[in-house]
Amino acid sequence: MTPELIREALDSLAARDADVARAIELVGYPEPRTREPGFGALLDIIAGQQVSTFAARAIRGRLLAAVDPLTPENFLAASDETLRAVGLSRRKVEYGRGIAEEMRSGRLDADRLTVADDDDVIAALTALRGLGRWSAEIYMLFALRRPDVWPAEDLAIQEALRRLKGLEARPLRKESEPIVEAWRPWRGVGALFLWHYYKGAPVE
Repeated sequence: MTPELIREALDSLAARDADVARAIELVGYPEPRTREPGFGALLDIIAGQQVSTFAARAIRGRLLAAVDPLTPENFLAASDETLRAVGLSRRKVEYGRGIAEEMRSGRLDADRLTVADDDDVIAALTALRGLGRWSAEIYMLFALRRPDVWPAEDLAIQEALRRLKGLEARPLRKESEPIVEAWRPWRGVGALFLWHYYKGAPVE
């Protein structure tokens, strides 16, 4: 997603959603957030699960320094001690090794994922230990750059949508999907904006 596409998409959303228009006036437009497709992006998602953004960034930096380049082969060759030392839990090391083995064997092909439809990408990734629907949607949004992905299980997205729409509680998928249906085909850009809004808007 380029800055131009993000601005164009959000202007389109703002024209049909007054809450989005008001929020853009408040916090402005978000910057693109992209990752290169492949093993590194999937491992990055694993590393960032259930830790703060700051901690995930630190783990990522140490991992890239310890396993360079970060390929499935090099990850499998690294010792558990090395991977634990960068901040990965024992479970995340297991998940990473499982994904690395699937990619090294060819059972999981990153190139095929780039052309697969959304449902097939979700099915392929959630078949792997450590990757749920949220992880698959984050990969599609940031690595595959698909602008209509809706990561409904993301807690920051839920809270930002609650604030944006003045809801009493954080909406679950069954509640949020009808709300953002009118955002198609830009729900993913809307999600990017909600992360930006979550960080930048004062809590009322």
